[in-house]
Amino acid sequence: MSAPADGAASDRRPPDLIVIPARFGSTRLPGKPLVTIAGRTLLERVVDVGRRAIALAGGAELVVATDDRRIADHAQALGCEAVMTDAAIASGSGRAHAAALVRERAPGIVVNLQGDAPFVPPAVVARLVEALRCSTAGVATPVVRLDWEALDALRAHKAGSPFSGTTCARLADGHAAWFSKTILPAIRDEATLRGRDPLSPIYRHLGVYAYRRDALARFEALPPGIYEAIEGLEQLRFLENGIDVTTVEVPAPRHPMSGIDSARDVALAEELIARLGDPFGA
Repeated sequence: MSAPADGAASDRRPPDLIVIPARFGSTRLPGKPLVTIAGRTLLERVVDVGRRAIALAGGAELVVATDDRRIADHAQALGCEAVMTDAAIASGSGRAHAAALVRERAPGIVVNLQGDAPFVPPAVVARLVEALRCSTAGVATPVVRLDWEALDALRAHKAGSPFSGTTCARLADGHAAWFSKTILPAIRDEATLRGRDPLSPIYRHLGVYAYRRDALARFEALPPGIYEAIEGLEQLRFLENGIDVTTVEVPAPRHPMSGIDSARDVALAEELIARLGDPFGA
């Protein structure tokens, strides 16, 4: 994976933009971006992911979008550009859109790299940017095909936390047919499938998005969809309004943790780093 070979064309095209939305006011973990995990702040870890993704993809810039001066100051101390956005913005996609609007050169692709996700592999982010550069889809997002052991673990987890973990039904060309908090699809004659294939037909969604700028602008202008509200999944707004979402199949992340939402998550993240190694700068 490398920067585009046609340097002249790349110079003419505005750089794509990776946005790290970072709010101070988390109910469960106030000041979350500034919380320290194994000696480094959460924001520092996500900035590192963004920088390494840009090194892989080429032709992109990185910015932290926040509503708090303390976070902006910390980003700048890390050598990362920061932009102040309206505190009333409620979602990461909304903050990413606001950051894109104030760029001197409007980016063609905007990545929403959530500020509470320190374990996203940089190669995954780079692959999403590449997927949009090579297709006409409005959105790209990663999925992991689960083996049977991982599927069993997801089912066990959902027995106690039914709205934790999102699955994706994919078409043959990789486009998303649907996302759900239930496990899709239902599997008929599962015992036969288990004997035939080490992988299940279930794809788990990883919550990182690359958007075409016009698709993101349209998303922000549209009201929430019916199923979006029922499931609590904002990506369904794209599908409910006919905006193509392409999925990129990626390996399961080495550190199996989607985000940091509580002090308990901080402790779990530190345990994973101690057991599996620190991905920072790797």
